[in-house]
Amino acid sequence: MSLDHRLPSELAELRRTVEAFAHDVVAPTIGEFYERHAFPYEIVREMGRMGLFGLPFPEEYGGMGGDYLALGIALEELARVDSSVAITLEAGVSLGAMPLYHFGTEEQKREWLPRMCAGEILGAFGLTEPDGGSDAGGTRTTAVRDGDDWVINGSKCFITNSGTDITGLVTVTAVTGRKADGRPEISAIIVPSGTPGFTVAAPYSKVGWNASDTRELSFTDVRVPAANLLGEEGRGYAQFLRILDEGRIAIAALATGLAQGCVDESVSYAKTRHAFGKPIGANQAIQFKLADMEMRAHTSRLAWRDAASRLVHGEPFKKEAALAKLYSSEIAVTNAREATQIHGGYGFMNEYPVARMWRDSKILEIGEGTSEVQRMLIARELGL
Repeated sequence: MSLDHRLPSELAELRRTVEAFAHDVVAPTIGEFYERHAFPYEIVREMGRMGLFGLPFPEEYGGMGGDYLALGIALEELARVDSSVAITLEAGVSLGAMPLYHFGTEEQKREWLPRMCAGEILGAFGLTEPDGGSDAGGTRTTAVRDGDDWVINGSKCFITNSGTDITGLVTVTAVTGRKADGRPEISAIIVPSGTPGFTVAAPYSKVGWNASDTRELSFTDVRVPAANLLGEEGRGYAQFLRILDEGRIAIAALATGLAQGCVDESVSYAKTRHAFGKPIGANQAIQFKLADMEMRAHTSRLAWRDAASRLVHGEPFKKEAALAKLYSSEIAVTNAREATQIHGGYGFMNEYPVARMWRDSKILEIGEGTSEVQRMLIARELGL
């Protein structure tokens, strides 16, 4: 059977629509937001009006009735221009809304999802802690049942979309008990923004993703209703692992977009920048760099679309998601480095998009599972 990677008409139209939005709306203004470390509220609102935050959700919850392939296509096109905007969408959907969709009660879905799908509010995913990054199972935040409430104490770090003016909730993992062997039982609990005792720190000063929101959170005797439990008590860690498996496809699509954006910018620059009496693109050394960059981006696209297709069709996708995330994040870093080299001194100037791409690329090898974790997952799936 031959493989056909051509997009159906509706997804091809989505790609063109987001491509135009990225170039006409995002590109002209995002550099200024980036340098001010400012969140681009109007861009995010427009993404909400376009339905991008609702792409993979059913219409009954305010979504667009699409799937993860549609989300990945939108993320790739946004990241070709800017990763801060792309990660705001990725985290809002994959990490903010998707846990509610997969594990929420019907009441929780109807309370939160329509506004999240419309981009009116953002959700955040509170997993990582100061002493627990890759060791996500080492959660120290606790939630103790007190009558009809959960009382939460602890902290989270590196949480995207957690402190914006439109953040509506953070779903946090917390230890809610102990298993017979002494291991912690971890549950997921919805904490609405503004809950007393829930403190959001100032934004981090980051190397990249400067127009996105990332903060540390603390919880001091935070009380939320027992009904805010998301999914089964004691199953929060397993639930979040499922969310991360899916999210790796989205990050792979985003990384592919960054890698392709490096090609776009470098080809344009190589055609117009002259040295020694000719465009630098006439030199075989530059041509070979660009050919390799395009090869990496193309292969990365095939990898994330394969993983997304498996997910959409209900097939096992864990290994393919890890493969896609690992490969795409590493080639994004490589393409960003090569694009900077092609641009020479101008590549070190923040007015050029490749400077943002270079700064934004490294986190892709760390967030939602480091490259080392991806290799562990792949080896495990191989039976090792």
